[in-house]
This record gives sequence, structure tokens and C-alpha cells, in this order.
Amino acid sequence: MEWLIEPFEVSFVQRALWGGVLVSMICALAGTWVVIRGMAFLSEAMAHGMLPGVAVASLTGWNLMLGGAASAAVMAAGVTVLGRTRRFAQDTAIGLLFVGMLALGVIIVSYSRSFAVDLTGILFGDVLAVRSTDLVQLGIALGVAAVVCAAGHRAFVALSFDPRTATTLGLRPRLAHGALLVLLSLAIISSLHVVGTLLVVGLLVAPPAAAMFWADRIPMIMLLSAVLGSVATVTGLLISWHAGTAAGPTIALSAVALFAVSVTTSRARRRIARTATPRALERTT
Repeated sequence: MEWLIEPFEVSFVQRALWGGVLVSMICALAGTWVVIRGMAFLSEAMAHGMLPGVAVASLTGWNLMLGGAASAAVMAAGVTVLGRTRRFAQDTAIGLLFVGMLALGVIIVSYSRSFAVDLTGILFGDVLAVRSTDLVQLGIALGVAAVVCAAGHRAFVALSFDPRTATTLGLRPRLAHGALLVLLSLAIISSLHVVGTLLVVGLLVAPPAAAMFWADRIPMIMLLSAVLGSVATVTGLLISWHAGTAAGPTIALSAVALFAVSVTTSRARRRIARTATPRALERTT
């Protein structure tokens, strides 16, 4: 058992663990709605759209989260405005903004003398560099995300399954969609230090998608998603410590692996149920 406990006796790994757990909780709240509404591509675009703001903040010494928030706001506004046109589908606008913002961010980072180091840290994160102040910020972000989810739950449900009903009930679907974008941006910005802008969708989508194989109620999906994200964090840190791999990408890969396990287990369970049913009928007859 020493190999299991040894990594977490080190202070910076302990901070990485708590940071990963807090991010998993935030991503569970936002990611559940991302999966239910089919917003994975938008999530990817928002994550990369955050790059210019983070790059400017990194070069000027500003707070990275504030820089990312400003850039995410620009990206969200662009998607909203371009998505209203009827000349092309919304995913076209998302794709164009995605590429444009990503290219702009890389160009800005290229002005840095430590281009490779800065870009790697922004894209893939550095969970082992999480500080105590970062944990405080993540705790505050989790509280804000929980409030947004609780306050907008009815509107989010109606918007996800029947937008017309949301309008009829006076739940203001446009405002609800904006609140979802804020929640999504908060989750992406919070995940910056853990998995970076490139791999954030792994924690945002994989745990909720895996949880949907085991739960059908939204609160339970969120709870199970947070648990799976935390398991991915622990697994990723353990593998990273013993195998010498990058911690952030290993956590993201662990989350995707848990999704694969859920898919495989769910299919096996259905096959067993199908074979067991005829046998039960034979016994009763």
C-alpha cells in the first residue's frame, strides 16, 4: 500500500489532489448540462477561445483567471451574435471563432521568450503547481457554480428538453442559455491550472457522460460525475508519480478511460440481462 500513499505525502501533490477534486466538482455541475444539451463542441471552442486572454495575462503579469474570463466573454458574445444569423448553422460560427481565437492566442504567446514553456503550461495545465491561493479561488468558484445551478435548475431543464415550454412558463430561455454559458466559462477557467485549455473537455464531458450510464436523475448524474472526476484525479496523479508522465494529461486520460469502462460495463450488463430474461421465463413456465 506504500505505493498508493507515498505520492500524497508530498505537499504539492496534496494541493494538486484538492485542486483536482474541486475542479471535478465544478465540471460535474457544468458538464452535466453540456452532455445533456449536446454542447461538447461549444465547450471545446470556449476552452480554446480563452487562450488569447490567458496569453495576454501571462505576458503582462495579470491574473490568469481574469484574463481567461475576459476572453471567454468575448467568445460567448461572438457565438451568440453569429449564431442568430440564418445564413449558416451555429456550429459554423463556433468553428470559425474557435480557430480564430486559438490562432490569435498562439500568436500572442509567440512574443514571449519562453514560448514553448508558456504555451505548454496554458494548453496542458500544471496541476502540480497549484497553490493554496488557487484552492481558495476554486472553492469560491465552486460556490458560485452551485448557486447558478440551484437558481437556474428549472430553466435549464426546460431549456434542455423543450425550449418552447420554457418560453410558455416565462423561464426566459435566452437568459437561461446565457447563464449556462457563464457556468461553462467558470468551469473552463477553473480547470486552467489542472488540465489546461486543450484537455479541459476531458474533465468536463467524460465524467458526466460516464455517469449517465448509471443514473438517470440530473442531481445523481452530477454527484456521480463529481465522484468519477475525483477518481480520475487520484488515478492520474498516481500514474503520473510512478510512471513519470505529465500529470494534467494523465488525469484527462484517466477520465476518458473511466468513460470507456462505463460503456463496456453497461453493455455487458445489458447482455447479461437479455440472456437472463429468457431463462427466467422458462423456469416460470
